[in-house]
Amino acid sequence: MTRRATDNTKALDAFIAAKTEIDAMLERLAALSADHFETSPDEINWGHVGTLNHYRAKLREITDMAFSEGEHAE
Repeated sequence: MTRRATDNTKALDAFIAAKTEIDAMLERLAALSADHFETSPDEINWGHVGTLNHYRAKLREITDMAFSEGEHAE
């Protein structure tokens, strides 16, 4: 095997590992969202809103990068 093929194999392995971790995180977030972030309507307060807005902002940053939107628009 050539050095270039070896380098590509390592990169591919690292890519698959990162993708697998992202998939697992997305699955966990989807489950948490389906459970309304473990809150009930009677429990909701402004702290919950702030936390959810923080999550949303981080996810927006990621989706803007991934889809070339927002400040990452071309």
